[in-house]
Amino acid sequence: MRKKVVVGMSGGVDSSVAAYLLKEAGYEVIGVTMQMWREEGEAFAAADTGNREGEEPAESGFGTAAQDAKKVADLLGIPHYTMDFTKEFKRSVVDYFVEEYLCGRTPNPCNVCNRYVKWEALLMRGRALGADYIATGHYARIEKLPNGRYTVKNAAAGKDQTYALYNLTQEQLAHTLMPVGSYAKEKIREMAKQLALPVAAKPDSQDICFIPDGDYGAFLQREAGGRLAGAGSFVGTDGTVLGEHRGIVHYTIGQRKGLQLAMGKPVFVTAIRPKTNEVVIGKNEDLYTDTLFCDRINYMGAADFAESVRAKIKIRYAHAGTMGVLEKQADGRIKCTFDVPVRAVTPGQAAVFYQDDYVLGGGTIL
Repeated sequence: MRKKVVVGMSGGVDSSVAAYLLKEAGYEVIGVTMQMWREEGEAFAAADTGNREGEEPAESGFGTAAQDAKKVADLLGIPHYTMDFTKEFKRSVVDYFVEEYLCGRTPNPCNVCNRYVKWEALLMRGRALGADYIATGHYARIEKLPNGRYTVKNAAAGKDQTYALYNLTQEQLAHTLMPVGSYAKEKIREMAKQLALPVAAKPDSQDICFIPDGDYGAFLQREAGGRLAGAGSFVGTDGTVLGEHRGIVHYTIGQRKGLQLAMGKPVFVTAIRPKTNEVVIGKNEDLYTDTLFCDRINYMGAADFAESVRAKIKIRYAHAGTMGVLEKQADGRIKCTFDVPVRAVTPGQAAVFYQDDYVLGGGTIL
């Protein structure tokens, strides 16, 4: 009996080729496009080949993502559903995003979305369809280690998305397939062209999906309204008032552009103080540290850190990683001590721990 897999089809080239690879491997494949976000007043309609309970068929679909996924599914000869995940997304991702900014942190919504929506919610819907697995078009590989734990491993070549997947649980990983992780991005596009997939040349999405115009301030104003703190003081590291800022949600650690401060030299945001509504300004060298702490730890390749562990630590998606030592604290937090100082450690972002080419775990930077 063939294993059944639900593929999260975003309408992009990666998830489209993932569906093809799984079908070629002998799986019974079902495509699902997840609608995550819609503006207030926008109606949901499912442009699919077999609507699930509670989802109504559309006359022409609701957006290019679902329409593109539907075209690919038809070409591959697999069923396709468009499902409404907006409630889960609002609760788990958007509300979290707003609260983190209000607390002076810079959140990473993709990491939260992956665990609680793209995996947890999709896995639940997949099981309702009788699926054994879910699959995505992420550039990573899943491996079961000798210690019996599942982990994500760096993609075979080029693009790698393991940083954004560190928060997945053992249960989720045990029921996940990531077929494109064994290929370079260029090879995936080449496959799509050879298959004449309509999304073969579609560019990758670069923006946060629910803020496509990149205007975080306007979005937060709409979502948080009167809870947003207004203008406050820019202060130096010695407490000297240097000017007025527009509101702490407009700034992040390491920021240089858009400060509108005439200091006569390059200056950077070095800290954000939500309690006093202050943004601290300093020099580039003030941004370096050899220590950070993180909480909300998700153990992946490792079950725990009973003793100190050497690992490569990434502090943002584009960071190459820096070697250091991980030490578990009595309160469950992890202390990271780097071999060499790292720049612009940002509260709210993830610190992800690697050993060789697989993820040990990670947490949220404090």
